[in-house]
Amino acid sequence: MQTRLEALQQRIGHRFDDRALLTCALTHRSFGADHNERLEFLGDAVLSLAISALLFDRFAGSDEGDLTRVRAHLVREDSLHRVALQIGLPEVLRLGEGEARGGGAQRASILADALEALIGATFRDGGFEAASRVVQGLFGEVIQNTDVATWSKDAKTELQEWLQARRLPVPTYRISATRGQAHAQTFEVECLVPPLNLVEGGVGRSRRVAEQEAARRMLDALKTSDKPGSPLQS
Repeated sequence: MQTRLEALQQRIGHRFDDRALLTCALTHRSFGADHNERLEFLGDAVLSLAISALLFDRFAGSDEGDLTRVRAHLVREDSLHRVALQIGLPEVLRLGEGEARGGGAQRASILADALEALIGATFRDGGFEAASRVVQGLFGEVIQNTDVATWSKDAKTELQEWLQARRLPVPTYRISATRGQAHAQTFEVECLVPPLNLVEGGVGRSRRVAEQEAARRMLDALKTSDKPGSPLQS
């Protein structure tokens, strides 16, 4: 495990003076009482500020609305999950036996939370400058390659307009599951387009976030669909 922790610190570009912070950031509540939820809370705020600063510099001509939409895309659970996989967080997470058996090391919500906790731990260990360097290393390339116009509308609005332009009815959304305690619930939502027999799911810490995620996945599925004779062809 120590070798893996050393490799993780090299990948994120920060070596911890207080190794207990690193350990805590990687500890899920199923493992023990000294878990990462407080650091996740802190990391969420630090990540938002660091991303905001990077976007402010990158998109000098964009207004607040555009910057807000791009930031929302970058810090959503799906995006954080991908970054967590890239830096190998599943290999170093500390999970309870049941959670580990249930595939918790690959679960998007757990990995996204752990990434935020890692950023929070970096902030506690080295201050905002250190945390900002880590965020820039993790997100800088994707920000440089991002076109702000891509995120000019939220996913639900874009999906609705995409369907209406093809004379298809608007999608419907339904909650398929609610997990966790009342103060830390996770919502699972399905986005349905019945005429096309399509269903896509989304997960988030609120129904609104989960619906946006489901809509984004539905849009991705629709835009990449190119089946002969499909109702999507117009």
